[in-house]
Amino acid sequence: MKPSDFVNLKYKPKSSDLICLFRVEPNKMSIKEASATVALESSVGTWTDIKLNKAAEKLKAQVFSIKNNYVKIAYPAILFEKGNTPNILSSIAGNIFGMKAVKNLRLEDIKIPKELLDSFYGPQFGINGIRKFMKIKNRPLIGTIIKPKLGLNPYEHAKSAYESWIGGCDLVKSDENLASQKFNEFEERLARTLEYCSKAEEETGMKKGYIENVTAETKEMMKRAQLVEDLGGKYVMIDMITAGFSALQSLREADFKVAIHAHRAMHAAMTRNPKHGISMMVLADLARLIGVDQLHIGTGVGKLEGNLNDIEELVEEIEEHKVKETKQRLTQDWGKIKPVLAVSSGGLCPLDIPVLIKNLGKDVAIQFGGGIHSHPSGTIAGARAARQALDAAMQGISLKKYAETHKELKGAIGKWGKKE
Repeated sequence: MKPSDFVNLKYKPKSSDLICLFRVEPNKMSIKEASATVALESSVGTWTDIKLNKAAEKLKAQVFSIKNNYVKIAYPAILFEKGNTPNILSSIAGNIFGMKAVKNLRLEDIKIPKELLDSFYGPQFGINGIRKFMKIKNRPLIGTIIKPKLGLNPYEHAKSAYESWIGGCDLVKSDENLASQKFNEFEERLARTLEYCSKAEEETGMKKGYIENVTAETKEMMKRAQLVEDLGGKYVMIDMITAGFSALQSLREADFKVAIHAHRAMHAAMTRNPKHGISMMVLADLARLIGVDQLHIGTGVGKLEGNLNDIEELVEEIEEHKVKETKQRLTQDWGKIKPVLAVSSGGLCPLDIPVLIKNLGKDVAIQFGGGIHSHPSGTIAGARAARQALDAAMQGISLKKYAETHKELKGAIGKWGKKE
């Protein structure tokens, strides 16, 4: 079996094939040779000629399209164990990134066949389920992350959450690196904050959600998720990259009656280099496949790298039932897998709301950290400013005009300047 045996530009992929879109930059060889090396290493081949038996012959991956540096490879679904995310990744994204045959290699997207889709749970709630239990029909959700992210005790944390809720936030979450440190232990923080969540619901007459970070060693994570459910919480959060896809899958398949909010901490170690690594599109595919209900997708306008076009395509990938092909994305029919609510977060302030709604639509949770808590008049005023900006945008009124009769929004404009 030679590398050239893994290239067939006349091959027509089967509906049961898993398709990968790679960006291939060869190293001292043709792109055809480099692509063949990727295909063989990620399926049944090896670095030297080897004779395949009849069974292995049917399992080889096929390079079927080469356009400039973009290469499509088809993998028979039987190569993969159903319901096993690590197995899929170990195949299509295992040794290949370290091979000498490629100077750079990036996995841009994957198309998952129905046979594999049906072996995963997918989201328990998805967009419609979240809107139902939060009783929010036709607008973006407004959320905040407690800041400072570390350093508050459980009471201070709960009080900040309460002020955010009564100011107008729908959701409040802990940050990615808050676990159960001595200064803010998990159990007490959870109990106190959920008490304040109930208090805020009673006072405002609106549903409120507390998103608690349960990320830990898997058995401990399960205990924490169980405690959230037992105390009446609506959400748990997991740092899906640092915890790992196995842990994420274990959390989803434990079938807790809480929504899963996925933070993507550490993703940029794989996604940021446009020439090498794995795109956020692929990570989002796996998150939806496994079954998160909400997923961080960036902003395009805040503190994090990424442009609005990339963010828009990512939103389509996780929120649409059928996704169209683009230069860096494959088609996908998600079948029974529910849509995931996109969460725009990272360096936002209330003045960013109009452009986010314009580009990302209404099915989005817009999350602020310092953009609420550093308002000149404090957290309550910051949350009010965010809701006022949302109300203005939904009514098609400029923020400047709306601020004439809304002092909190006026204060936000005074601090962050005009962003419409």
